[in-house]
Amino acid sequence: MAVLKVKFTKTKRDKLAQVLWILNWISVVTGAILFSLGTFLKVELNKRGELMSERDVQYVPNTLIAVGLIACAINFLGGKICYDCVDTAKFLRWKVVLLPYTACTFFFTFCVLVGALMCYSMHWELEEALNLGLTQAMRFYKDTDTPGRCFLKRTLDILQIEFQCCGNNGYRDWFQIQWISNRYLDMSKKEVIDRLRSNVEGKYLMDGVPFSCCNLNSPRPCIQQQITNNSAHYNYEHQTEELNLWMTGCRQALLEYYTHIMQSVGLTVLITWLFELSVLTGVRYLQTSLENVLRQGDPNSDSDGWLLETSLMETARTNLSIIKNLGKNNQIDAGHNRDPNVDVPSTSKAHYGPDNVPPKHNTEG
Repeated sequence: MAVLKVKFTKTKRDKLAQVLWILNWISVVTGAILFSLGTFLKVELNKRGELMSERDVQYVPNTLIAVGLIACAINFLGGKICYDCVDTAKFLRWKVVLLPYTACTFFFTFCVLVGALMCYSMHWELEEALNLGLTQAMRFYKDTDTPGRCFLKRTLDILQIEFQCCGNNGYRDWFQIQWISNRYLDMSKKEVIDRLRSNVEGKYLMDGVPFSCCNLNSPRPCIQQQITNNSAHYNYEHQTEELNLWMTGCRQALLEYYTHIMQSVGLTVLITWLFELSVLTGVRYLQTSLENVLRQGDPNSDSDGWLLETSLMETARTNLSIIKNLGKNNQIDAGHNRDPNVDVPSTSKAHYGPDNVPPKHNTEG
């Protein structure tokens, strides 16, 4: 039994074709929007690519760009097909193409849904990429004279000022790395030598942070050296001076920024998917109703249209049997392609006599 069967008159079929023609042209615009969203997201990720690890986080924008381009091509063709379907004579030229076009539209609509879900599932990959990338960039903060790393100090400073953040998870991350180059350390001072020797790896560690961690809203001059030493500063308690430094880690700040973008993009793609789903439904009804008209032979007669010719379970069972038969045919083809020079097992009838009777043993003395 057909699923969601609807009866169409000649007038309803023509109106459906005209509406689908308009919707397909609108879908060309939505395809361009998907392409633009993918390009925008790719640019935003590349802006701070040096602060991310080499984990692949580009698969989402690349998918949106590809789906957007495919949408423009498929819906442009669909608009032409639906426009010609008003005339039955013109429809005959597209009869062979209509079913593959419907299948391609279904696959494309599924890809749009996958793209929307990917926008919401990218959170964990992005968080891991930022965590590893920021940790690595902070280690190279001091390497202002090293080719390929000299820009990281400026990049991190701008990041911390723009996003009002400090460190990877917080300002204490700077206590665990040497962020001042040996070039700017006075090796003649005993304090510097002792601090270098006190660390197993020979690093100059201190409870200080770069200037870009300073909170612009702080009522007092920023304290960025000896942050945990209350006695080194007048009227200072580092555990309560929350306005002295930015308290948010840059990983969290960037993750919130990108999550907001991804949610906005994902919502737009999801709305596009719902729109494309309606177009796919209309195309399926138009295809089945016109095929039934051709079977009847009268272009002005009424015809039935449906989404599935049989029930969902029967359709799945039929497709599964087709797949199984394809597998069996491949096995048979493999048997026909067997090398004739290969020896046949001794149990074959070909080893018997011409009458397929086993030879008798001579028992006479």
